Amino acid sequence: MSSRYSKIKSSLSRRKSWVIFGSGFVCAILLAFASQSGLQYTSTDKFCDQTCHVHPQATQTWIKSTHFSNKSGVVTHCIECHLPAGGVEFYTEKTRLGIQDIYGKLFKDIKKIDWEAKRSLEEGKTFTYDSSCVKCHANLFTTGLSKKGVDAHLHYQRAKDKMRCINCHLRVGHFSEKKEEPAEADVDELKGFPEGVKGFQSYAQTIPGANVKFAMVAVPAGVFQMGSPDSEPYRRPGEGPVRKVRLSPFWMGRAEVSWREYEIFLLQRGTRGKHDDNDQAPKAVTGPTPPYGSPDQGWGRGSRPAITMTHHAAVIYCDWLSSVTGGKYRLPTEAEWEYACRAGTTTPYFFTGDPARFTARSWINKIRGVKTSPIGEFAKYQLNSGSRASPPSASKPNPWGLVNMLGNVKEFCQDWYDPEAYSKYPAVGELLNPRGPESGEEHVIRGSSFKSDAADLRSAARDHTKTADWLMTDPQSPKSIWWYSDSNDVGFRVVREFEEGTTTEITGRSQ
Repeated sequence: MSSRYSKIKSSLSRRKSWVIFGSGFVCAILLAFASQSGLQYTSTDKFCDQTCHVHPQATQTWIKSTHFSNKSGVVTHCIECHLPAGGVEFYTEKTRLGIQDIYGKLFKDIKKIDWEAKRSLEEGKTFTYDSSCVKCHANLFTTGLSKKGVDAHLHYQRAKDKMRCINCHLRVGHFSEKKEEPAEADVDELKGFPEGVKGFQSYAQTIPGANVKFAMVAVPAGVFQMGSPDSEPYRRPGEGPVRKVRLSPFWMGRAEVSWREYEIFLLQRGTRGKHDDNDQAPKAVTGPTPPYGSPDQGWGRGSRPAITMTHHAAVIYCDWLSSVTGGKYRLPTEAEWEYACRAGTTTPYFFTGDPARFTARSWINKIRGVKTSPIGEFAKYQLNSGSRASPPSASKPNPWGLVNMLGNVKEFCQDWYDPEAYSKYPAVGELLNPRGPESGEEHVIRGSSFKSDAADLRSAARDHTKTADWLMTDPQSPKSIWWYSDSNDVGFRVVREFEEGTTTEITGRSQ
């Protein structure tokens, strides 16, 4: 009896195990099917566009791009660019980006999101993957690829640890309308500026051979304290110690050199391998060679500041401008730039304001709100620029009439950069027209840009060129001396040296 009961019990136990196993197996299949169906559904273009994501016009710009509208009829879908090609990384990135998008959908005001900034290279690297690009574009040397393309792809293969596909192909996934600026100068830009130099006063300069003018502001001689005190918020070590500087008078461009001005230079000097009538040997390069890509980033040209040229190109522009106008134009010294920027003030900015209240780096400000007035009236920076350079009419001038000294684009100075330059100047007495170190590897840049935080817009803030980083994706050997391939927020403005005898009275200023 006991043996029979044991057999029955054992049989029931086996059946129960099979039922449990079978049920588990069926559930696993159903769960896998549901997971796969869910994965497929949440990876569709429709889901991306309508259910989860909040990007305005993403679908419309995708449809206009070459990833949708092309001769082959092949359509590249959202996940094929914005998720890795496969493996564990596909699932981890899908989870990360999904959580990020759901959070944005539920808790963020999409009207306040800077969508243009999201299309920058820095942001694009966080949601675009080389493995996806290479999965479709397995052959980087296709039939009919230009020499320029071959050189670029060879350079990519040699520098995969530093470069991404989107370094060169940032805008291919979503179409961008090219903006054009009106041909005429801004009305306010030249208002009150008489034509030509008539003594030491502000004037409008016409570029000979072109119907293009720009304004030059007379900056009187004076004395000021260069650098920032130890007590200034967000001060960096290279901004001191403070030194007393005396400067001779000079003129400075009211705004950065515009595309309208720079394009005249390109037309007149942008030649390569030109031949002389009596000598068939190629001459040296006399002007900028063609750039890789669109140097204006598709934002429009006109009165917007010219960007992406190298420091060398800016120097040659000044030499060219001097030769066609007869004036002695050049880049400003670092001391001239800060003196003109301060415009008689000694505070962090030339307007009233505390960097600690303007900065978006402070967690306290993120909680209580970042103060944007009045800094937003005088500068285009991270919080109000739309992630692009703006025409000079978009900002108010400083007390001496100079526009965009802070923000919009950084500006080249002629000085070599040295983080300890100020400490190497004499501590006693006045420095007369200092011009920085005698030599160096990089040059000073001043002014910060549309990408910058308010803390970096201070009058004393210093920065420098980063030649190797700014030429990283340039495939040429040697690298271009005319165009930066990886810098889009640096431009320049010119100064004109005062020549004795043009006026008999100059009013000095001191700070």
